[in-house]
Amino acid sequence: MKSNTIFKGILFCCSSFLLVVPSVSQEESLDDIFKVDYDTPLTLDLAEEEEAKIDPAAKEKKVKRNVFFGIKTKKGFTRSKYGRDVVIELFHVLKKYENPPEYARDFYWYDTKKKKLVNSLRIDQDAAKVLHGSYKKMLGEIVLEEGWFYKGMKHRRWVRFNRHDILQEKKYWWKGWPQESKLAYYDFNKTKLREVVPVHYEERNGDYWAFHKDGSIAVFGEYKFDHKVGLWREYYDGRRIKREVIYPKEPFDFKFTPYISREWDRKGSLIYDSKKSLRGRK
Repeated sequence: MKSNTIFKGILFCCSSFLLVVPSVSQEESLDDIFKVDYDTPLTLDLAEEEEAKIDPAAKEKKVKRNVFFGIKTKKGFTRSKYGRDVVIELFHVLKKYENPPEYARDFYWYDTKKKKLVNSLRIDQDAAKVLHGSYKKMLGEIVLEEGWFYKGMKHRRWVRFNRHDILQEKKYWWKGWPQESKLAYYDFNKTKLREVVPVHYEERNGDYWAFHKDGSIAVFGEYKFDHKVGLWREYYDGRRIKREVIYPKEPFDFKFTPYISREWDRKGSLIYDSKKSLRGRK
């Protein structure tokens, strides 16, 4: 009996992983439109997973060289002259090319034609070697910048120094996301991303993302100081646009009333346009 009860509990938790993207109704508020419903506390704090003081490849180097986060890589370097100074970048790349995830805003790769590191989503796949593993930028014996990449995205601890070895910046990342962000997944193994809530100084700040179970975008928008701002978009599964909602350009503009700007059906036909609706009332 006890094992049956535990099994039913697991089934109940698993059933809660469906992303709710509701349709519009008169009783529905705009705050409810872009909302992921939780039956279980799935959102996790990246700080718990960071382990920033631990070299994530230290143990692996003892067994296999050039293996980072379980993936084999190749070494690479660039050399650039700035007057009398020579700056060297040491890095690792994936042996096989992999496309960036749909949500990626930054994507780092080595351009074999131009012989330099690039941060761009406009990718020349014939020349692109995706950065993965440890990275170090040096001026002689002085480390200017040091960090990690995970399949082309910044990962774990990144630090930047000046030429006098004085720390200028320290940031933490998790597969391209700022460390303070909150992530939720569809599965316990954390392979299917469900929602990303941007957090900075304990407030929602930055780009918000929600995804369908197939990996396509469900909702995209921006937060400023814990408030939704600008244009928010919702999508059907399969990447087809569903609706657009307009929020104030700046937070704390309480005189502005958010409204649905446009809406489409699943076939892509426009079924509502606020501008045409307003013109029809005049």
